[in-house]
Amino acid sequence: MSRHRSAPLPALFLALAAGLAQAASLAVPGSGAALWWLQILSLAVLYGLLDRSAGAASAAGRAIVFATAWLAATFWWLFISMHTYGGLSAPLAVLAVLGLAAFLGLDYALLGAAWRRFAPRNGIGRALLFAACWLLAELLRGTLYTGFPWGAGGYAHVDGPLAGYAPWLGVYGIGFLAAFAASALAQLVRGRFAALPVAGIVLAAGAWGHLPALATRDAGSSGEFSVALLQGNIPQDEKFQPGTGVPVALQWYGERLRDAKASLVVAPETAIPLLPQQLPAGYWDGLLRRYTADVSGYGLQAAIIGLPLGSSSLGYTNSVVGLKPQADAVYRYDKHHLVPFGEFIPPGFRWFTEMMNIPLGDFNRGPVGAASFAWGRQRLAPNICYEDLFGEELAARFADAHGAPTAFVNVSNIGWFGTGVAIDQHLHISRMRALEFARPMIRATNTGATAVIDHHGAVVHSLPRATRAVLEGTVEGRTGTTPFAAWASRFGLAPLWGLGIVVLAVAVVRRRAAR
Repeated sequence: MSRHRSAPLPALFLALAAGLAQAASLAVPGSGAALWWLQILSLAVLYGLLDRSAGAASAAGRAIVFATAWLAATFWWLFISMHTYGGLSAPLAVLAVLGLAAFLGLDYALLGAAWRRFAPRNGIGRALLFAACWLLAELLRGTLYTGFPWGAGGYAHVDGPLAGYAPWLGVYGIGFLAAFAASALAQLVRGRFAALPVAGIVLAAGAWGHLPALATRDAGSSGEFSVALLQGNIPQDEKFQPGTGVPVALQWYGERLRDAKASLVVAPETAIPLLPQQLPAGYWDGLLRRYTADVSGYGLQAAIIGLPLGSSSLGYTNSVVGLKPQADAVYRYDKHHLVPFGEFIPPGFRWFTEMMNIPLGDFNRGPVGAASFAWGRQRLAPNICYEDLFGEELAARFADAHGAPTAFVNVSNIGWFGTGVAIDQHLHISRMRALEFARPMIRATNTGATAVIDHHGAVVHSLPRATRAVLEGTVEGRTGTTPFAAWASRFGLAPLWGLGIVVLAVAVVRRRAAR
C-alpha cells in the first residue's frame, strides 16, 4: 500500500484478487491442499485496504467485494447442482451463486465498516479489533438463517502452525488468531512493529507440537476396529431414478453389505434411496437378519446405513440406521441440521425451488446431541452430509463425558456438486472436527472423499474420488475431552461471541471517550 489513500477502482480490484486468494487457500483447485500462509496473506491485504480506505462506507465496499469474491469462488460448485442437475438456466444459476455470496458478504461489510470507524491508534489494539471484527463476521455467517459457514478461514489451517489451537479454540478461534497475525503482517509492511512479537508468539506456540498433547492429557484408546466404507459412485442424475440408479444402488450396496468382513460396515447418505416399506420384498428383512444375528461367519459385525425414513402421515427424515446383533431395537439417527433449499424450503422461496428439477422437500429435524451408536467398546456418533460443518452442534454430544463419542461417522452424498474442489473442502472440514475433538472421523460417501481420518486430523486411508469401491482400514477409537469439547458442549459459541463483542465494545467506548 502506498502512503496515499488507494484509488477506489484499483482498491476494489485488489479486494477482488485477495478474496479469490482467500478461496484458493481453503483448497487449491487441482491439488486440494489447504494453504495457511495464503489465507493470512489475503487477510493482510484486506486489512491494508480497510486501513487505507476513506471512511466506513469505503471500507464496507471493499470488504463486501472481498467477501463476495471469496465466497463465490469457494462455493461456486452450487452452480453445478442448480444448472447441471436442477435444470436452472446458466445465467440464473450464476446470479444465484453471486447473490448468495453477496448476501453473506454483508456481514463482512458491516464489521469492516465498524473496524474502520472505531480502530484505535495503537498497533496491537488495531490488530486485536480487526481479529474481533473478523471473528464476529464469521460467527454471524455461521449462525444467521440456519448458518452457512462453509469456507470459514480457519479451515485453511488444518496443516499449518495454528492447527495446534484446534482442540483449544475451534475453527473460529483459529480464524481469530489468523486475523491477528494478518494484521501484524500488514502493519509490518507499513513499518509498524507493535503487533509483530505477539503474532510471532501465537504462531510459534501453535507450531509447538505439545499444544494438542496438553489438550488431551486425559485421552486414551478405546481400541481398534476394522471398517469397510462403501462408495457406490451412483451418477447423481440417476440416483433417484427407478429405472436406472435405484436398482444399481440396491444391488451394489446390497451385495457389499452382505459380503463385507469388517467389524463395522458403513454405507453413505441415502445409499438405500428408498423408504424401507418401498424396498423389494425381502430386501430390508435380509439386511436385518444379516446384521442382527451372527449369520455371516465373520464374527460379530455392525452396519451403519444411510436411507430416508418416515411416512406421509409422520413426515420424512434423512437418516441412518445402525444394525448390530442382540440389540433391543434398530438404532436410528435423524439429521438435525438440514440444508436450505435441499431438505427444507425457506418461507417465500418455493418459487425458486420450483424452477429446478431436483427432488426437494421439507424434512423433519432430528435432535441436537443425539445418542451414539454403541458397538463393542466404541460409541459411534453419526452425522450426515454437511452436519460436520457445525462443530458446536457435534460438541453437544460431549456434555456427558462418560458417554462421549469415541469416533465420528460422516455419511455424505455431495455428488450434486461434481467431483472437484467441493470434495477437498469437505475433507478439510472433517479433518478440523477430528482436530477439535481429538477423535477419528470415518467418512463414507457416494463420490468422495471416502476416508479414515485419525484423531490427529491426518488422512490415513482414502479412496480415489468418483470410483465405485470399498475402502477397508483400521480405526482407533479415542476417549478424553478436549478443552474445546468441554466449553463448547456447555456454552456453544457464546465464549467466542463474548470475546468479539467485548473487544468491539471497548474500542467503541474508547473512541467516544477520545472525542
